[in-house]
Amino acid sequence: MNATPPVPDKPPLSVWATAQDGPRAQRRGRYLQESEAHPAKMFPAIAAHAIASYTRPGDLVVDPMCGIGTTLVEAMHLDRMAIGVEYEKRWADLAVRNVEHAVDQGATGYGTVVQGDAREVDRIVGADVHGRAALVLTSPPYGPATHGHVRGSSASGQPGVQKRNHHYGDDPNNLAHQGVEDLIEGFTQILTGCRKLLRPGGFLVITARPYRRTGRLVDIPTLATQAAIAAGYVLHERCIALLAATRDDGLMARASFFQLVNARNAFVAGSPTHVSAHEEVIIARHHDEDVGCACVPAVPPGRAA
Repeated sequence: MNATPPVPDKPPLSVWATAQDGPRAQRRGRYLQESEAHPAKMFPAIAAHAIASYTRPGDLVVDPMCGIGTTLVEAMHLDRMAIGVEYEKRWADLAVRNVEHAVDQGATGYGTVVQGDAREVDRIVGADVHGRAALVLTSPPYGPATHGHVRGSSASGQPGVQKRNHHYGDDPNNLAHQGVEDLIEGFTQILTGCRKLLRPGGFLVITARPYRRTGRLVDIPTLATQAAIAAGYVLHERCIALLAATRDDGLMARASFFQLVNARNAFVAGSPTHVSAHEEVIIARHHDEDVGCACVPAVPPGRAA
């Protein structure tokens, strides 16, 4: 086991400054252009901050719903090993290509992608991975459709504003197509399988934000926290990953066109809704009572990058 790092001279911070650059700027050149088509992508800076904070070089990172491979690419650039599982073949293939692109860019880590259902993650990745991962990093889906991107009439050939890149595939077994109750049940099953992959003291990091469905708030962060507890994890802390840039005079939101439109419409309808400026980050640990949580992160949890 690696030696315990020295105690820092500054207290850990629970707010992560992860949007100083916008998400497209964070991905530019680091990911293939086709990556922009995925309906729900984690900010690369969020993944990089979590990996740098809770693992050391050479450690294994797992993402059971890896999408375009953001967790894998950022882990590789930080000299970690990474395994990703992705349900939809389209995104699994793209994640493989993003991993290959990271290698071409000189990333010193190693990444691999497996297509399959993350509800069977412990079987899919193989028994030789059990008990080896230092970190599981993931985010649950928020439904079959997201805000996506905007396309004007000149580009689409149709009048008005059109949405694009806002849908997952049509497979009804995809968790993104499940109702909230079934989604959380499936997510709990995924986290239970991931717990078998973590070494004692290893970390689970979940990024999530609430959303509205038919006018009602769905508190995904709290539901994800309950799923982690039900899967046998011990809560460690709860942090904030900014989706807005910090400036001397405040925050500069990086909201999408549709987020702004929805917020304005809500105000007009008498139901004020603010644009999200952060994601909640739930951190939990695999706690083996026989071994104890002797493993510690390379940088104390929440320490600003």
